[in-house]
Amino acid sequence: METIGFIGLGIMGRPMALNLLKAGYPLVVHNRSQGAVKELVNAGATAADNPAAVAKQVDILITMLPDTPDVDQVLLGSGQAIKNLRPGTLVIDMSTVSPAIARRVASAAREVGADALDAPVSGGDVGAQEGTLSIMVGGSKEAFERALPIFKVLGKNITLVGEAGAGQVAKAANQVIVGVTIQAVAEALTLAKRNGVDPAMVHQALMGGFAQSKILEIHGQRMLDNNHKPGFKSRLHRKDLSIALEAAREVGLPLPCTGMVRELFSALVGQEQGDADHSALVKILENLSSPNN
Repeated sequence: METIGFIGLGIMGRPMALNLLKAGYPLVVHNRSQGAVKELVNAGATAADNPAAVAKQVDILITMLPDTPDVDQVLLGSGQAIKNLRPGTLVIDMSTVSPAIARRVASAAREVGADALDAPVSGGDVGAQEGTLSIMVGGSKEAFERALPIFKVLGKNITLVGEAGAGQVAKAANQVIVGVTIQAVAEALTLAKRNGVDPAMVHQALMGGFAQSKILEIHGQRMLDNNHKPGFKSRLHRKDLSIALEAAREVGLPLPCTGMVRELFSALVGQEQGDADHSALVKILENLSSPNN
C-alpha cells in the first residue's frame, strides 16, 4: 500500500485517519494540537513535526483543514508541503475551501511533478467515523482512479465532478442546500411551538411526508433535544456559505436565501456560539420569536 500523509486531525480528520489505519495504510500524521497525534501514533501511525516533513516521506498527502488560509499556509506558504513533495506524489485536499485555492494547489503540484485533487466531503462527524462520507472530487480521471481505493475507505458516495476546483463548487452547492434546509426546519418547528402545537409531534408527522429529509430527521431532533454538541460547527458553516457567495459573485449570480442564512450564522457566532452545531441556528429564531421581543 502507498504511504499516506494526513495533516489536520480535527473532528473530521481524526476519524478519517483512524479508518485509513484500520484499512492497513501506512500513515504519517501532523496536527497543531498533539492530543490527536498521540492517539494516532498509539494506533500505529508515525508523527511528523511539520507539513514539509510529512510531504518528504509519503506517496499520497491528504489535508483536512478548517479554512482556505490554512490550506494556503500548509500547502503553498510557510508549511512548504508542496515544495517538499517527491515527483509522482498525489495531493488530496479534503478541506472545504474556495475553488480558487484548489486550482492554485493543482497548478503548484504540477510544477513539482505531482498531481492534486480537491475532494471535500459531506456527512459530518458520524459519516467520518463510519466511513460513509459523500466525497465530491475535482481533478484528472487518472488521479481520481489512483485515489479511489482510499476514497472507498472513507466514503460511500464518491463522484468525480470535473476538473480542478469542481469538487469545491459541488461542496459549496451542498452547503447551500444544507444551510437553507436547517433554517427551514428551524422555522417549521418554531412555528409549531409558537402556535401551541407539540413540535415533536409535528416532527414525527413531517417525517412521513414529502418534507422528509436527513436534515429534518437528525437536525430537527437535535433542535427538539436542545442538543447542539458539534457534529459540524456553526462558524465553519458560515465560512462555507461565504465561499458559496464569493463563487456566485464571480459569475454575477445572486443567492438571496444563502446570504440571509449566512447572516443568521454570523449572529450565532456573534453570540459566542460559533462552536455549537449548525442546528443551533434555531436559537436565533427562538430569540426573535420570544414573546418579549
